[in-house]
Amino acid sequence: MAGRRTAIKAIDWLAFAERVPPNQRAMFNNLKTCSDAISARLASLPEKPAPIDWSYYRKTVAKAGMVDEFEKKFAALSIPEPVDTQTSKISVQEQEANQSAAAYLEASKVRIAHYEKELDKLKNMIPFDQMTTDDLNQAFPETKLDKEKYPYWPHKPIAEL
Repeated sequence: MAGRRTAIKAIDWLAFAERVPPNQRAMFNNLKTCSDAISARLASLPEKPAPIDWSYYRKTVAKAGMVDEFEKKFAALSIPEPVDTQTSKISVQEQEANQSAAAYLEASKVRIAHYEKELDKLKNMIPFDQMTTDDLNQAFPETKLDKEKYPYWPHKPIAEL
């Protein structure tokens, strides 16, 4: 029992509670209560069950050989313990999540550097109220008018009226 107890991971309830939305707080509290109750029940169980006193039953049971038969069957009884197949899958998922988080952090650092350059550019440029059209086109080339595509801008050609 203790071997299984040590294999079970401890739950960080405070970190878990921080991630629970307010509308699911009651369900979270119920889950924590049930988990605490089960943990307390498991902790109260002994490491090994109490051994059966077969000699007492041999004296008490009237039918001869019945206790010996039960003892043989009990000794031959083996209850299979379920095999843990999910822990390895969860570990793989955890590693994948850590890798994707690390990749996201690296991409975020690149984006932050790019945005800091843009912010520095915006801080060091001429104020908008003092800009000329040429200054605007130099600072923001995407705003420059395409005279070939729109030769009459801001007016429409007479043919379109």
